[in-house]
Amino acid sequence: MKKIKNILLPILIITIIIVASGYAKNEANTEPKENISSVENEQHQTINLFVTHGHCSTPFAGIVNDLQLDIPPRNDAGNPLENMKLSFEVDPNTFNVCRAEELTEQIRKPGLFVGANNEKITFKSTNVYTMGIDWYQVNGTMSIKGIEKEVKFFITGIRNSKETKTNSLVLSGQVNLFDWGIDYDKIVNGKSDSVPTKLLYINMKIDEIVYQKPVYTALEKEQ
Repeated sequence: MKKIKNILLPILIITIIIVASGYAKNEANTEPKENISSVENEQHQTINLFVTHGHCSTPFAGIVNDLQLDIPPRNDAGNPLENMKLSFEVDPNTFNVCRAEELTEQIRKPGLFVGANNEKITFKSTNVYTMGIDWYQVNGTMSIKGIEKEVKFFITGIRNSKETKTNSLVLSGQVNLFDWGIDYDKIVNGKSDSVPTKLLYINMKIDEIVYQKPVYTALEKEQ
């Protein structure tokens, strides 16, 4: 009997240690996960755009200011960006045509994207819909020359195959210039075209997604 007690006692102690350590691990996992939020990067964020007219396209790029990307933390393994909020502004006076510098003056022509008051082109998201893994539809309001219209873009999140967090994302989509009363051909060439240039294509890659640790109050730390 004494021999049996000597065997059972160490087993009982080991069992208690294992159960206690498992409980402590579960307690640690209940803490809120990291808050995900991008901060305005010091480097120039750029956005790519182009219009297609006739048999050619005019690609150009602009400088993005006041880029804000806010992503609430998740407590599950769902799509990390589905509750994101995105906003940015672009100064059309920074537009530069990529392959033909002589066309830059046309893209910056007053009345095209540059308004009478030099308003910025702005975008602010209103709703986000998950389309698939790391694929989202982002609805929002875009303002050109001070006129606001509802628009729709698509965002693709990019991450390493072994990671659960998105490293970067790509925004893309198109808007109809006629929604803002912009007749590209008339403004640039002096007369409207029978097949008007009306679609503006937009593409932007955001690389600097920063993962920040949450700030806890003293009470939250005790809990």
